Amino acid sequence: MKSIKTFILSAIALTFFGFTQTNTKKVNVENSVVIWTGYKVTGQHEGTIKLKEGVLLFENEKLTGGNFTIDMTTINTTDLQGGSKNRLDGHLKDEDFFDVNNYKTAAMTFKDVKTTDVGYLINADLTIKEITKEISFEMAVSKNLATANLKIDRTQFNITYKSASLSSVLKDKAIYDEFDLSVKLEF
Repeated sequence: MKSIKTFILSAIALTFFGFTQTNTKKVNVENSVVIWTGYKVTGQHEGTIKLKEGVLLFENEKLTGGNFTIDMTTINTTDLQGGSKNRLDGHLKDEDFFDVNNYKTAAMTFKDVKTTDVGYLINADLTIKEITKEISFEMAVSKNLATANLKIDRTQFNITYKSASLSSVLKDKAIYDEFDLSVKLEF
């Protein structure tokens, strides 16, 4: 009798828990790409930044979560060369922008993931310079690749250098508050 009861309880447990398969997929940081684009009145600049680590969480092949650490010391301008590149890289890393000596990493944690017709709608906490703000963006996932385009308002993270929204900045020297991230994650 005890073995029948154990069998029935085991069958019930498998029914409730056996159909959910949770997978943590580690992001291949060497093959993943994060491209940033910053805008100013007179043009724009582009570059890359590297992930330090990251994972995507799946349940039954459906994206359910994720978290990432971004290595802020790897900010790299790709549309300039020589002294101009070195100056912009250094300026982005100093106190006017991301202050990488004091804030070597940034982080993102998915809070809510909803399925859409084209992929997923993600609500996430983004932390830059120890300031956390919620952002939303869409992500597409196919096989071992996830892609997303994000728009970030730098002023929410106390990065206000030559902000276009400040009236004291000369119009031709202003830098727009929002910058873009184009992300391709391989896992």
